[in-house]
Amino acid sequence: MEIPPFFHLLSSISYGVWYFISMSCWLVKQEPSTYPFSLFLKEKKVVWDGVRNYQARNFLRQMAKGDPVLYYHSIDERAVVGTARVSRTAFPDPTSPRGEDWTSVELSADRPLKTPVPLDQLKSDAVFRDLLLLRQSRLSVMPVPPKMFQAILKLGR
Repeated sequence: MEIPPFFHLLSSISYGVWYFISMSCWLVKQEPSTYPFSLFLKEKKVVWDGVRNYQARNFLRQMAKGDPVLYYHSIDERAVVGTARVSRTAFPDPTSPRGEDWTSVELSADRPLKTPVPLDQLKSDAVFRDLLLLRQSRLSVMPVPPKMFQAILKLGR
C-alpha cells in the first residue's frame, strides 16, 4: 500500500503554482478474538461501529473517503497487523442506543503487514513518542501523523 504523504504536492506547470491538499491517516484498534484482521480480509469491508468514546467518535467523523488506516490488534497481540482504507465516511451507528449520537464509518481491507509491528517496538523508538497509541492507550480510533504512518509501514515490510 503506497501511502500518499500528508500534503500532496501538486503543480500546475502552465502557471507554476503549487497547491497543497491534506490527507489524514488513522489507526483503529480491535481485539483479535473479537474481529481479527484475517476475518476482515476475507469480508473485505466492515462497518466500524460500537465506538462509545466521544474523542474516538469525533475522530471517526473526521475521516475522509480514501484515508489510509492502520489495523491494530489489542490485548494479547498488541501489534499493528494490517492496512485498510476508509470507504464510507461518517454515518449514524446502527448499534447506537436510541437517542444517542454515535458514529460509524465503513472500512475496506487492504493487506496484512509482512511483519506485524509490536507495541514494544513503537515504544522503544523515539520517532513514535507522540503517537496517541502510546499516550492514550485506551482510545480505539486515532489519527496518526503521516510520517509516523509511513515509518510504521516501513517497519512492517
